[in-house]
Amino acid sequence: MELRKGRHCVFMLHAHLIFITKYRGKVFNSAQLTTMRGIMAGVCEKFEAEIQEFNGEQDHLHLLITYPPKVSLSKLVNSLKGVSSRKMKHYHPELIKPAYMKDALWSPSYFAGSVGGAPLEVLKQYIEQQDKPH
Repeated sequence: MELRKGRHCVFMLHAHLIFITKYRGKVFNSAQLTTMRGIMAGVCEKFEAEIQEFNGEQDHLHLLITYPPKVSLSKLVNSLKGVSSRKMKHYHPELIKPAYMKDALWSPSYFAGSVGGAPLEVLKQYIEQQDKPH
């Protein structure tokens, strides 16, 4: 991984994020996860963040992101979850009935772990090995 440069800093910040669907509903297929990655990449771009790895299963997502120090991770997470929930309704209306219980795609909780102690390649392999639905 390479160092990134801001106006006043050089940084290498990575976070492992996990988002779980509301009530752990098994709702995603491969096409929906592909759409989700595009939506989340757009959100990250607005925060000057990047998705390094993205994968998921029917009921949750894993993201490995790099982000600048000026970004509050909680604000980025809220934007990722909010924007993806709204846009997935538009792009995949078939998700509305099974996924949007109480008008929410995501559980209000999430996992965020700073990454750096373990080699990033190990974490990338873990995310790549997720059992992606067909």
